[in-house]
Amino acid sequence: MEAGWQSVLQWLASGVLAWRPWQIVAYTVVTTHLTIVAVTVYLHRCQSHRALDLHPAASHAFRFWLWIATGMATREWVAVHRKHHAYCEREGDPHSPQLFGIGKVLLQGTELYRAQASDAEVVRRYGQGTPDDWLERHVYGVLPWQGVGMLLVADVAMFGIVGLTVWGIQMLWIPVTAAGIVNGIGHYLGYRSFDGPTAAANFAPWGVVIGGEELHNNHHAFPTSAKLSVRWFEFDIGWAYIRVLVWAGLARVRHLAPRPPSGRSPEVALSKTTVDRIIACRQHIMRAYGSMTVRAFRDELRQARIRTGMRLRRRAERLLWRDPEYMSAEQRSELSALLDRHGALAPVIAMRADLCQLWQGRHIDPREALARLAAWCERAERAGVPALQAFAERLRTYG
Repeated sequence: MEAGWQSVLQWLASGVLAWRPWQIVAYTVVTTHLTIVAVTVYLHRCQSHRALDLHPAASHAFRFWLWIATGMATREWVAVHRKHHAYCEREGDPHSPQLFGIGKVLLQGTELYRAQASDAEVVRRYGQGTPDDWLERHVYGVLPWQGVGMLLVADVAMFGIVGLTVWGIQMLWIPVTAAGIVNGIGHYLGYRSFDGPTAAANFAPWGVVIGGEELHNNHHAFPTSAKLSVRWFEFDIGWAYIRVLVWAGLARVRHLAPRPPSGRSPEVALSKTTVDRIIACRQHIMRAYGSMTVRAFRDELRQARIRTGMRLRRRAERLLWRDPEYMSAEQRSELSALLDRHGALAPVIAMRADLCQLWQGRHIDPREALARLAAWCERAERAGVPALQAFAERLRTYG
Protein backbone atom coordinates (compact mmCIF):
# COMPACT_ATOMS: atom_id res chain seq x y z
CA MET A 1 0.00 0.00 0.00
CA GLU A 2 2.78 2.37 0.96
CA ALA A 3 4.64 1.54 -2.24
CA GLY A 4 1.53 2.42 -4.20
CA TRP A 5 1.27 5.85 -2.59
CA GLN A 6 4.95 6.44 -3.26
CA SER A 7 4.37 5.68 -6.94
CA VAL A 8 1.49 8.14 -7.06
CA LEU A 9 3.56 10.84 -5.37
CA GLN A 10 6.46 10.18 -7.72
CA TRP A 11 4.14 10.49 -10.69
CA LEU A 12 2.72 13.74 -9.36
CA ALA A 13 6.24 15.05 -8.91
CA SER A 14 7.70 14.16 -12.32
CA GLY A 15 4.98 12.73 -14.57
CA VAL A 16 5.42 9.75 -16.86
CA LEU A 17 8.34 11.32 -18.72
CA ALA A 18 10.46 12.28 -15.72
CA TRP A 19 12.13 15.02 -17.79
CA ARG A 20 14.78 17.31 -16.45
CA PRO A 21 13.92 20.99 -15.88
CA TRP A 22 15.73 22.18 -19.02
CA GLN A 23 13.79 19.67 -21.12
CA ILE A 24 10.48 20.92 -19.73
CA VAL A 25 11.54 24.51 -20.45
CA ALA A 26 12.47 23.52 -24.00
CA TYR A 27 9.07 21.84 -24.48
CA THR A 28 7.31 24.99 -23.23
CA VAL A 29 9.30 27.24 -25.56
CA VAL A 30 8.67 24.98 -28.57
CA THR A 31 4.94 24.61 -27.97
CA THR A 32 4.33 28.31 -27.32
CA HIS A 33 6.29 29.17 -30.44
CA LEU A 34 4.23 26.64 -32.40
CA THR A 35 1.13 28.49 -31.23
CA ILE A 36 2.60 31.76 -32.52
CA VAL A 37 3.38 30.12 -35.87
CA ALA A 38 -0.18 28.81 -36.14
CA VAL A 39 -1.59 32.27 -35.42
CA THR A 40 0.63 34.21 -37.84
CA VAL A 41 0.71 31.70 -40.70
CA TYR A 42 -2.77 30.18 -40.51
CA LEU A 43 -5.08 32.66 -38.76
CA HIS A 44 -3.44 35.90 -39.87
CA ARG A 45 -1.78 35.54 -43.24
CA CYS A 46 -3.82 32.65 -44.67
CA GLN A 47 -7.35 33.01 -43.29
CA SER A 48 -7.63 36.75 -42.58
CA HIS A 49 -5.78 38.19 -45.58
CA ARG A 50 -5.61 35.33 -48.10
CA ALA A 51 -1.91 36.00 -48.62
CA LEU A 52 -1.29 32.28 -49.07
CA ASP A 53 -3.16 28.99 -49.50
CA LEU A 54 -2.43 26.05 -47.21
CA HIS A 55 -2.75 22.37 -48.02
CA PRO A 56 -5.77 20.86 -46.18
CA ALA A 57 -3.42 18.74 -44.07
CA ALA A 58 -1.41 21.75 -42.89
CA SER A 59 -4.54 23.81 -42.41
CA HIS A 60 -6.16 21.17 -40.23
CA ALA A 61 -2.97 20.62 -38.21
CA PHE A 62 -2.94 24.34 -37.36
CA ARG A 63 -6.65 24.30 -36.53
CA PHE A 64 -6.26 21.35 -34.18
CA TRP A 65 -3.26 22.86 -32.39
CA LEU A 66 -4.99 26.21 -31.95
CA TRP A 67 -8.03 24.40 -30.53
CA ILE A 68 -6.02 22.69 -27.79
CA ALA A 69 -3.50 25.52 -27.23
CA THR A 70 -5.84 28.54 -27.25
CA GLY A 71 -9.46 27.45 -27.60
CA MET A 72 -9.91 30.13 -30.30
CA ALA A 73 -12.29 29.61 -33.22
CA THR A 74 -10.94 30.51 -36.66
CA ARG A 75 -14.02 32.46 -37.76
CA GLU A 76 -14.12 34.60 -34.61
CA TRP A 77 -10.41 35.48 -34.70
CA VAL A 78 -10.57 36.37 -38.39
CA ALA A 79 -13.69 38.49 -37.92
CA VAL A 80 -12.16 40.54 -35.11
CA HIS A 81 -8.95 41.07 -37.04
CA ARG A 82 -10.69 42.11 -40.24
CA LYS A 83 -12.80 44.59 -38.30
CA HIS A 84 -9.57 45.99 -36.83
CA HIS A 85 -8.31 46.72 -40.35
CA ALA A 86 -11.67 48.17 -41.41
CA TYR A 87 -11.78 50.65 -38.48
CA CYS A 88 -8.11 50.95 -37.54
CA GLU A 89 -7.56 53.75 -35.02
CA ARG A 90 -11.17 54.91 -35.44
CA GLU A 91 -14.34 54.35 -33.46
CA GLY A 92 -15.17 50.69 -33.99
CA ASP A 93 -11.60 49.38 -33.82
CA PRO A 94 -11.79 46.41 -31.42
CA HIS A 95 -8.46 47.01 -29.67
CA SER A 96 -6.71 50.25 -30.57
CA PRO A 97 -4.49 51.74 -27.82
CA GLN A 98 -5.15 55.11 -29.45
CA LEU A 99 -8.80 54.71 -28.37
CA PHE A 100 -8.66 52.53 -25.24
CA GLY A 101 -5.23 53.47 -23.92
CA ILE A 102 -2.06 51.38 -23.97
CA GLY A 103 -2.59 50.05 -20.45
CA LYS A 104 -6.00 48.59 -21.19
CA VAL A 105 -4.89 46.89 -24.41
CA LEU A 106 -1.76 45.44 -22.78
CA LEU A 107 -3.55 44.16 -19.69
CA GLN A 108 -7.07 43.52 -20.95
CA GLY A 109 -6.53 42.73 -24.62
CA THR A 110 -8.22 39.34 -24.27
CA GLU A 111 -11.36 40.93 -22.83
CA LEU A 112 -11.49 43.38 -25.74
CA TYR A 113 -11.15 40.47 -28.17
CA ARG A 114 -13.88 38.42 -26.49
CA ALA A 115 -16.28 41.34 -26.49
CA GLN A 116 -16.07 41.48 -30.29
CA ALA A 117 -15.85 37.72 -30.84
CA SER A 118 -19.11 37.25 -28.94
CA ASP A 119 -20.92 39.72 -31.23
CA ALA A 120 -22.77 37.54 -33.76
CA GLU A 121 -23.12 40.39 -36.25
CA VAL A 122 -19.38 41.10 -36.23
CA VAL A 123 -18.63 37.40 -36.80
CA ARG A 124 -21.22 37.13 -39.57
CA ARG A 125 -20.05 40.25 -41.40
CA TYR A 126 -16.28 39.85 -41.15
CA GLY A 127 -15.82 36.09 -40.79
CA GLN A 128 -16.78 35.11 -44.33
CA GLY A 129 -14.72 32.47 -46.13
CA THR A 130 -13.37 30.69 -43.05
CA PRO A 131 -13.74 26.91 -42.50
CA ASP A 132 -17.34 25.81 -42.03
CA ASP A 133 -17.08 22.02 -42.03
CA TRP A 134 -18.43 19.48 -39.54
CA LEU A 135 -15.38 19.75 -37.28
CA GLU A 136 -15.67 23.52 -37.08
CA ARG A 137 -19.41 23.45 -36.38
CA HIS A 138 -19.37 20.60 -33.85
CA VAL A 139 -15.89 20.65 -32.28
CA TYR A 140 -13.48 23.54 -32.82
CA GLY A 141 -16.06 26.31 -32.87
CA VAL A 142 -18.27 25.14 -29.99
CA LEU A 143 -16.04 23.19 -27.58
CA PRO A 144 -13.18 25.58 -26.72
CA TRP A 145 -12.67 24.47 -23.10
CA GLN A 146 -12.59 20.80 -24.04
CA GLY A 147 -9.63 21.52 -26.34
CA VAL A 148 -7.51 23.36 -23.78
CA GLY A 149 -8.58 20.78 -21.21
CA MET A 150 -7.01 18.06 -23.34
CA LEU A 151 -3.71 19.93 -23.30
CA LEU A 152 -3.95 20.36 -19.52
CA VAL A 153 -4.41 16.63 -19.03
CA ALA A 154 -1.50 15.90 -21.38
CA ASP A 155 0.84 18.38 -19.63
CA VAL A 156 0.05 17.02 -16.16
CA ALA A 157 0.40 13.44 -17.38
CA MET A 158 3.80 14.17 -18.92
CA PHE A 159 5.29 16.41 -16.22
CA GLY A 160 3.25 15.90 -13.07
CA ILE A 161 2.35 18.91 -10.97
CA VAL A 162 4.82 21.08 -12.96
CA GLY A 163 2.56 20.51 -15.93
CA LEU A 164 0.11 22.98 -14.39
CA THR A 165 2.71 25.74 -14.70
CA VAL A 166 3.55 24.68 -18.26
CA TRP A 167 -0.13 24.77 -19.20
CA GLY A 168 -0.60 28.16 -17.56
CA ILE A 169 2.24 29.62 -19.66
CA GLN A 170 0.78 28.07 -22.81
CA MET A 171 -2.61 29.60 -22.06
CA LEU A 172 -1.14 33.05 -21.38
CA TRP A 173 1.12 33.15 -24.42
CA ILE A 174 -1.36 34.47 -27.01
CA PRO A 175 -3.22 36.84 -24.64
CA VAL A 176 0.12 38.43 -23.68
CA THR A 177 1.95 38.43 -27.02
CA ALA A 178 -0.84 38.84 -29.58
CA ALA A 179 -3.79 40.40 -27.76
CA GLY A 180 -1.49 42.54 -25.63
CA ILE A 181 1.87 43.26 -27.24
CA VAL A 182 1.05 43.17 -30.97
CA ASN A 183 -2.27 44.99 -30.65
CA GLY A 184 -0.87 47.34 -28.00
CA ILE A 185 2.78 48.17 -28.63
CA GLY A 186 2.32 47.53 -32.36
CA HIS A 187 0.03 50.57 -32.49
CA TYR A 188 1.83 52.69 -29.96
CA LEU A 189 5.61 52.50 -30.10
CA GLY A 190 8.34 51.72 -32.63
CA TYR A 191 9.74 52.81 -35.99
CA ARG A 192 7.66 53.43 -39.09
CA SER A 193 8.98 52.63 -42.54
CA PHE A 194 5.69 53.59 -44.19
CA ASP A 195 3.43 56.52 -43.37
CA GLY A 196 -0.32 56.16 -43.21
CA PRO A 197 -3.51 56.97 -41.31
CA THR A 198 -2.84 54.35 -38.63
CA ALA A 199 -0.38 54.35 -35.74
CA ALA A 200 0.95 50.89 -36.65
CA ALA A 201 4.69 50.60 -35.99
CA ASN A 202 7.44 48.02 -36.26
CA PHE A 203 8.47 47.51 -32.65
CA ALA A 204 11.40 45.26 -33.61
CA PRO A 205 13.20 44.72 -36.93
CA TRP A 206 13.72 41.01 -36.21
CA GLY A 207 10.37 39.25 -36.05
CA VAL A 208 11.27 36.06 -34.21
CA VAL A 209 9.56 35.81 -30.81
CA ILE A 210 6.08 36.69 -32.15
CA GLY A 211 6.50 35.04 -35.53
CA GLY A 212 7.20 38.17 -37.57
CA GLU A 213 4.23 40.12 -36.20
CA GLU A 214 6.75 42.55 -34.70
CA LEU A 215 6.88 44.11 -38.19
CA HIS A 216 3.42 45.58 -37.72
CA ASN A 217 3.86 48.81 -39.70
CA ASN A 218 4.91 46.77 -42.72
CA HIS A 219 1.81 44.62 -42.35
CA HIS A 220 -0.55 47.60 -42.34
CA ALA A 221 1.24 49.02 -45.38
CA PHE A 222 0.91 45.71 -47.27
CA PRO A 223 -1.84 43.73 -45.50
CA THR A 224 -2.17 41.04 -48.17
CA SER A 225 1.55 40.24 -48.32
CA ALA A 226 2.62 36.81 -47.06
CA LYS A 227 6.01 38.29 -46.15
CA LEU A 228 6.13 40.97 -43.45
CA SER A 229 9.78 42.00 -43.76
CA VAL A 230 10.42 44.70 -46.38
CA ARG A 231 13.72 46.43 -45.74
CA TRP A 232 17.11 44.74 -45.99
CA PHE A 233 17.78 44.60 -42.24
CA GLU A 234 14.39 43.12 -41.29
CA PHE A 235 13.78 39.43 -40.65
CA ASP A 236 10.43 37.66 -40.58
CA ILE A 237 10.64 34.13 -39.21
CA GLY A 238 7.02 33.53 -40.20
CA TRP A 239 8.08 33.95 -43.84
CA ALA A 240 10.85 31.39 -43.29
CA TYR A 241 8.26 28.85 -42.12
CA ILE A 242 6.07 29.64 -45.12
CA ARG A 243 9.01 28.99 -47.44
CA VAL A 244 9.50 25.60 -45.79
CA LEU A 245 5.80 24.80 -46.27
CA VAL A 246 6.04 25.86 -49.93
CA TRP A 247 9.10 23.65 -50.40
CA ALA A 248 7.18 20.71 -48.88
CA GLY A 249 4.21 21.31 -51.17
CA LEU A 250 1.97 22.34 -48.27
CA ALA A 251 1.50 26.02 -49.17
CA ARG A 252 1.20 28.36 -52.14
CA VAL A 253 2.00 32.06 -51.85
CA ARG A 254 -0.64 34.30 -53.42
CA HIS A 255 0.54 37.84 -52.67
CA LEU A 256 3.78 39.64 -51.83
CA ALA A 257 4.50 43.32 -51.35
CA PRO A 258 5.60 45.01 -54.62
CA ARG A 259 9.27 45.86 -54.92
CA PRO A 260 10.57 49.06 -56.52
CA PRO A 261 13.29 48.86 -59.21
CA SER A 262 16.57 47.87 -57.58
CA GLY A 263 18.91 49.59 -60.05
CA ARG A 264 18.99 52.70 -62.18
CA SER A 265 17.66 51.43 -65.49
CA PRO A 266 18.26 53.50 -68.63
CA GLU A 267 15.96 56.50 -68.84
CA VAL A 268 12.94 55.70 -70.96
CA ALA A 269 9.87 57.66 -72.00
CA LEU A 270 7.04 57.75 -69.50
CA SER A 271 4.33 55.24 -70.34
CA LYS A 272 1.23 53.58 -68.92
CA THR A 273 3.54 50.89 -67.51
CA THR A 274 5.39 53.60 -65.59
CA VAL A 275 2.12 54.81 -64.05
CA ASP A 276 0.99 51.28 -63.17
CA ARG A 277 4.28 50.45 -61.46
CA ILE A 278 4.34 53.73 -59.54
CA ILE A 279 0.81 53.12 -58.28
CA ALA A 280 1.67 49.55 -57.27
CA CYS A 281 4.76 50.74 -55.38
CA ARG A 282 3.17 53.89 -53.95
CA GLN A 283 4.04 52.97 -50.34
CA HIS A 284 7.73 52.68 -51.25
CA ILE A 285 7.55 55.87 -53.29
CA MET A 286 6.04 57.93 -50.49
CA ARG A 287 8.63 56.60 -48.03
CA ALA A 288 11.33 57.68 -50.49
CA TYR A 289 9.59 61.05 -50.91
CA GLY A 290 9.67 61.66 -47.18
CA SER A 291 13.38 60.83 -47.07
CA MET A 292 13.97 63.11 -50.05
CA THR A 293 12.20 65.97 -48.26
CA VAL A 294 14.44 65.49 -45.24
CA ARG A 295 17.52 65.58 -47.52
CA ALA A 296 16.31 68.81 -49.10
CA PHE A 297 15.92 70.30 -45.60
CA ARG A 298 19.44 69.26 -44.63
CA ASP A 299 20.83 70.67 -47.89
CA GLU A 300 19.19 74.03 -47.19
CA LEU A 301 20.58 74.13 -43.64
CA ARG A 302 24.05 73.33 -44.92
CA GLN A 303 23.99 75.85 -47.77
CA ALA A 304 22.62 78.63 -45.57
CA ARG A 305 24.96 77.62 -42.74
CA ILE A 306 22.08 77.49 -40.33
CA ARG A 307 22.79 75.76 -37.05
CA THR A 308 20.00 74.32 -34.98
CA GLY A 309 19.77 72.03 -31.97
CA MET A 310 19.66 68.29 -32.58
CA ARG A 311 16.28 67.94 -30.86
CA LEU A 312 14.66 70.71 -32.92
CA ARG A 313 16.16 69.39 -36.13
CA ARG A 314 14.92 65.86 -35.46
CA ARG A 315 11.42 67.16 -34.77
CA ALA A 316 11.47 69.18 -37.98
CA GLU A 317 12.63 66.14 -39.95
CA ARG A 318 9.85 63.99 -38.52
CA LEU A 319 7.31 66.59 -39.62
CA LEU A 320 8.79 66.81 -43.12
CA TRP A 321 8.84 63.02 -43.50
CA ARG A 322 5.13 62.67 -42.76
CA ASP A 323 2.29 63.27 -45.20
CA PRO A 324 0.37 66.37 -44.02
CA GLU A 325 -2.86 64.48 -44.68
CA TYR A 326 -2.12 62.25 -41.68
CA MET A 327 -1.07 65.03 -39.31
CA SER A 328 -2.99 66.48 -36.41
CA ALA A 329 -4.01 70.14 -36.45
CA GLU A 330 -1.13 70.94 -34.11
CA GLN A 331 1.38 69.20 -36.36
CA ARG A 332 0.07 71.03 -39.42
CA SER A 333 0.51 74.32 -37.59
CA GLU A 334 4.12 73.38 -36.76
CA LEU A 335 4.74 72.42 -40.37
CA SER A 336 3.33 75.74 -41.60
CA ALA A 337 5.65 77.65 -39.25
CA LEU A 338 8.58 75.54 -40.43
CA LEU A 339 7.81 76.29 -44.09
CA ASP A 340 7.61 80.00 -43.30
CA ARG A 341 11.23 79.79 -42.13
CA HIS A 342 12.35 77.51 -44.97
CA GLY A 343 10.40 78.67 -48.00
CA ALA A 344 12.39 76.55 -50.46
CA LEU A 345 10.69 73.45 -49.04
CA ALA A 346 7.17 74.71 -49.78
CA PRO A 347 7.05 73.38 -53.37
CA VAL A 348 8.36 70.01 -52.18
CA ILE A 349 5.53 69.68 -49.67
CA ALA A 350 2.93 70.93 -52.15
CA MET A 351 4.06 68.53 -54.86
CA ARG A 352 3.72 65.57 -52.52
CA ALA A 353 -0.06 66.03 -52.55
CA ASP A 354 -0.05 66.41 -56.34
CA LEU A 355 1.86 63.14 -56.75
CA CYS A 356 -0.66 61.32 -54.53
CA GLN A 357 -3.42 62.29 -56.96
CA LEU A 358 -2.12 59.57 -59.29
CA TRP A 359 -3.63 56.87 -57.07
CA GLN A 360 -6.14 58.73 -54.91
CA GLY A 361 -8.53 59.61 -57.70
CA ARG A 362 -10.98 56.94 -58.79
CA HIS A 363 -11.49 55.77 -62.35
CA ILE A 364 -8.81 58.03 -63.81
CA ASP A 365 -8.34 57.50 -67.52
CA PRO A 366 -4.86 55.98 -68.14
CA ARG A 367 -4.03 58.74 -70.61
CA GLU A 368 -4.99 61.39 -68.06
CA ALA A 369 -2.88 59.68 -65.39
CA LEU A 370 0.10 59.59 -67.74
CA ALA A 371 -0.35 63.28 -68.56
CA ARG A 372 -0.47 64.10 -64.84
CA LEU A 373 2.73 62.17 -64.19
CA ALA A 374 4.54 63.86 -67.11
CA ALA A 375 3.43 67.29 -65.89
CA TRP A 376 4.50 66.47 -62.35
CA CYS A 377 7.98 65.35 -63.43
CA GLU A 378 8.39 68.47 -65.57
CA ARG A 379 7.46 70.73 -62.64
CA ALA A 380 9.82 68.84 -60.33
CA GLU A 381 12.71 69.24 -62.74
CA ARG A 382 12.07 73.00 -62.97
CA ALA A 383 11.58 73.54 -59.21
CA GLY A 384 15.23 74.27 -58.57
CA VAL A 385 15.47 71.75 -55.72
CA PRO A 386 18.23 69.20 -56.53
CA ALA A 387 16.72 66.49 -54.32
CA LEU A 388 13.34 66.90 -56.03
CA GLN A 389 14.93 66.78 -59.48
CA ALA A 390 16.73 63.55 -58.58
CA PHE A 391 13.45 62.10 -57.31
CA ALA A 392 11.71 62.85 -60.61
CA GLU A 393 14.54 61.12 -62.47
CA ARG A 394 14.11 58.12 -60.20
CA LEU A 395 10.40 57.89 -61.05
CA ARG A 396 11.26 57.54 -64.71
CA THR A 397 13.11 54.28 -63.97
CA TYR A 398 9.77 52.63 -63.14
CA GLY A 399 9.03 52.40 -66.86
